[in-house]
Amino acid sequence: MTIDLQKYKDNPKTSFLASEYGCILKKEIDLRAMIEQDANVKDLADEEIKTLETEKKNILEQMDKIFASIKKEQDFPNTVVLEVRAGAGGEEAALFAYTLASMYENYAEKQNWSFKKLHESTSGEQKGYKEAAFEIVGKDVYKQLRYEIGVHRIQRVPVTEKIGRIHTSTASVAILPIRNAVEININPADLEIDFSRSGGAGGQNVNKVETAVRILHKPSGIAVRCTSERTQLKNREKAMSILSAKLEEIALEEEASQHSQKRRKQIGTGDRSEKIRTYNETQDRVTDHRIKKSWSNYHNILGGNIEMIINALLAEQEVLDSEDETK
Repeated sequence: MTIDLQKYKDNPKTSFLASEYGCILKKEIDLRAMIEQDANVKDLADEEIKTLETEKKNILEQMDKIFASIKKEQDFPNTVVLEVRAGAGGEEAALFAYTLASMYENYAEKQNWSFKKLHESTSGEQKGYKEAAFEIVGKDVYKQLRYEIGVHRIQRVPVTEKIGRIHTSTASVAILPIRNAVEININPADLEIDFSRSGGAGGQNVNKVETAVRILHKPSGIAVRCTSERTQLKNREKAMSILSAKLEEIALEEEASQHSQKRRKQIGTGDRSEKIRTYNETQDRVTDHRIKKSWSNYHNILGGNIEMIINALLAEQEVLDSEDETK
């Protein structure tokens, strides 16, 4: 069997093993040459060749396992950016966006993931988000959260409502996977970069130094902000990684639209305008419209206990995938 040893040598995670494989391969070639020159050593050399072949097989399996883990990390990276944005419903929508962010933060804590605020734009005197972005890092984070993309709707009686009318408002959620190897090429001439002072807590450095970064990608009109880091350089690097993820998301959506049949086989299309879930306070019910399934204990779910919803979505996608494979 011929293998492409160079691809393993080029990867820093397998380069050492590839070198070991090359040394064993050379020993094997030398032994075979020795047999041709002296048939008396054939039995002894054959035994050693068998040992070398076993060693080669073991090393190749290790390298393939590493490559498989790299591919898995690219398909399901362990870092995402969560974006929440208030939709229809005025101040109540901003409060709902804040509630959703808190829900995911609590869930992240249960999963032992890190949850870090990157940027926020607040609304009014109450705890509300016009929009906010968070970095979540942890095992299987994208695999679990990738179906949260879309419009979330809440139906409840606001605290400010005097006569008990039910108010309906929405907020959109985006989950951007941050991959180690980004294939999107960005022309520096297409960028407009602004620096400003970060707002909020953070000490004297935050207030006196222009560490906050805003990057505008002029061709697409996408603007990314990052204020979480203490230095301008780190905020810029993080903002660029988020911009790359957004542009990659657009490219994938365009590609998916060309394969509509495959797209229909997915639980979610990834479209932020798609209404995916309703949280109904008066009926104590949360309904996911894609799989037509409901759960009770509304307050418990908004408190971060969403694992049963996530597991149901993952299970449904597995069924769809298996049906697709049998066709």
